[in-house]
Amino acid sequence: MSNARAASHDSLLTDLTDPQLEAVTHVDGPLLVLAGAGSGKTRVITRRAAYLASIATRPRHVLAITFTNKAAQEMRNRIEALGVGQGLTACTFHAFCARTLRIHCGQAGIEPNFTILDRDDRRKVIKEAIENCELSATNWSPARIDAAIGRAKNALETVDDFEDQDRGWQYRTIGRIYRAYEILLDQYNALDFDDLLMRVALLLRRDERLRDELEDRYRYVLIDEYQDTNAAQYEIARLLTKGQRNLCATGDPDQSIYGWRGADIGNILSFERDYPDARVVRLEQNYRSTKRILSAAGSLIAANTNRKDKMLWTENRDGVVVRVVECESGDGEANWIAEDIAVQLAKDTSSRDVAVFYRINAQSRALEEALLRHGIAYQITRGLEFYARKEIKDVLAYLNVLLNPSDEVSLLRIINTPTRGIGAVTVGRLRDRAAQSERRLFDVIVECGDHDRLGRSAAKVHRFGELLTSLKPLIDLLPHEAIERTVSLTGLRAMYGSPEAADQDPLANIDELINAAQEYEDMFPGMTLLDWLQHTSLLSDVDGIRDDEGAVTLMTLHAAKGLEFPLVYIVGLEDGVLPFHRRDAGHSDDDTDMEEERRLCFVGMTRAKERLTLCHVRYRMLRGVTERKTRSPFLEELPHDEIEWTTLDVAPARRRARPDRGELPDDIEQWSVGTLVRHPKYGLGSVVSLSRGASRTHVDVYFEDGSRRSWCLEFAELERVDYYDVG
Repeated sequence: MSNARAASHDSLLTDLTDPQLEAVTHVDGPLLVLAGAGSGKTRVITRRAAYLASIATRPRHVLAITFTNKAAQEMRNRIEALGVGQGLTACTFHAFCARTLRIHCGQAGIEPNFTILDRDDRRKVIKEAIENCELSATNWSPARIDAAIGRAKNALETVDDFEDQDRGWQYRTIGRIYRAYEILLDQYNALDFDDLLMRVALLLRRDERLRDELEDRYRYVLIDEYQDTNAAQYEIARLLTKGQRNLCATGDPDQSIYGWRGADIGNILSFERDYPDARVVRLEQNYRSTKRILSAAGSLIAANTNRKDKMLWTENRDGVVVRVVECESGDGEANWIAEDIAVQLAKDTSSRDVAVFYRINAQSRALEEALLRHGIAYQITRGLEFYARKEIKDVLAYLNVLLNPSDEVSLLRIINTPTRGIGAVTVGRLRDRAAQSERRLFDVIVECGDHDRLGRSAAKVHRFGELLTSLKPLIDLLPHEAIERTVSLTGLRAMYGSPEAADQDPLANIDELINAAQEYEDMFPGMTLLDWLQHTSLLSDVDGIRDDEGAVTLMTLHAAKGLEFPLVYIVGLEDGVLPFHRRDAGHSDDDTDMEEERRLCFVGMTRAKERLTLCHVRYRMLRGVTERKTRSPFLEELPHDEIEWTTLDVAPARRRARPDRGELPDDIEQWSVGTLVRHPKYGLGSVVSLSRGASRTHVDVYFEDGSRRSWCLEFAELERVDYYDVG
């Protein structure tokens, strides 16, 4: 070993405990690292990846898979700081699969320029599939069909597999929709998130030559958060390491919180059965939390039975007592939290050190209002919402069409955006012509001289076709340059930046999109527009967190996974909220759901480093209805004599919902600034302001005719629409 190599070796093993050292230096054969909350898991998996890359093999032979882009980037940064691992692959499961499918598109039977559909676009295609089956989207909800198809794909059930199972007429109908959906995806050269995983898993199953090629390339595979893998991810990990068996699974059964979307805790619980010769290393020392926080969290999670024995301990100080605070109402809870945060900030606590967690997004409304009243800056961690805004989706739709002309979902979005007089009737005729001639809608539009029967719309369609043709060279530019040219040449910048525009935020968001593309180019030199679009399509909520923001963080408990804050508040510890009671089919195992909800609460508690406050209320309003609540059974599982229990004084009169109160839309949780809506009189518009008050929700909408109108949402005749369908 050279001196340089020895020095690198020494630096990689510095400051590791004995269990951490054992996990880092294990080389060949299966390894299970049971890493408790705050036990230095990231350090271990990073050091192990770097150790393998510099000591055991070449960097290109190491594949480290995480669950978020944020975690993957942190791993890359740490490895780079260690001065080793140039060429090592660190990415998410979905990014690995997307890249594999683009490189090996021939074996996968797809075109390399496929579009990755987000949730909203996926549901548009599912709705179209429902209609193609001559069914009603009212009776067959696209959201529920989406969930059913997602569960099937996560379980590696193809359409044929799904239809082969005789589970009654309802499933037979879902199978018809599933098949119609797959036909549309193929027609649009598009994949959804679940396709990325399923297609790679099935490809590895049937293509032994490709499997051997990938296993030779990735000789050591490290999977982080193994407890959250689903059947497809489990199969990919198994097949990638089938020959050499150099699989390192790192995770914690006590932090498995994604069963509702297909994650199987059994994958980590049965690892030793799958690999009888596996080395098992337990990381039980917690470096994050105080003894009191750890004691409370440990007492809670001990009530679960579906777990691995593990005893977290810490050398940290005892710390302040964990608080449980009972409030009268959700508004009272939010106001008290805001006041308490203000007290902490007055003691020189930084607002970036404070986080408030909740079970469902609807709970953020009262918190936002309370923080605003107290003048406390906050950020809401909903990273996907930026890319779901209308103006951002408009820009991305143009780029998607340029790269993938078969992407009819994006093409229909931009065909009349900005408004160019191509209405629904004309679009219908164009689609009919495409179907009759077995051509793509894109080709029908751009081919000159084929629009004679469109009447007055012919010239408009012709000009739109010329625009698409003129934009084609943009795909060879750097991502930020392609965006800049697109928003200028298409008229989007003029539309969103006109003096008549009611809201200038969309233009600012487009500029932020350009900045994001520039940052991506700086981070990954040489990446193409297709690479950047893939990157944006694979972002998750947690990727929206800005660590440098001087603001209190509001987020769901699911989004809090992997993070830490000195001060943490968890709200809504009431039965029915946390634990949340699912009512949808497919989640009927109450015991399993309760254990996952307990793990979710445990995850939230163990994000706290110094102070932890748990809140519950006697009355809470959700979906416009005020209900009497009982406190969460999880509070009964805490060590009572170690907790500070506080009941806030309340006024004798309780505010009740007014009898003439209207009802909020069922999908109110999906409404935000930028949401597209339809009014029976004023037509299509975009939400520019949404303010949730104590008794009313006020919404401002900017309509296509340039008018801006305000309503109480409870009484407005507004409905959310999936995309601009201008007639």
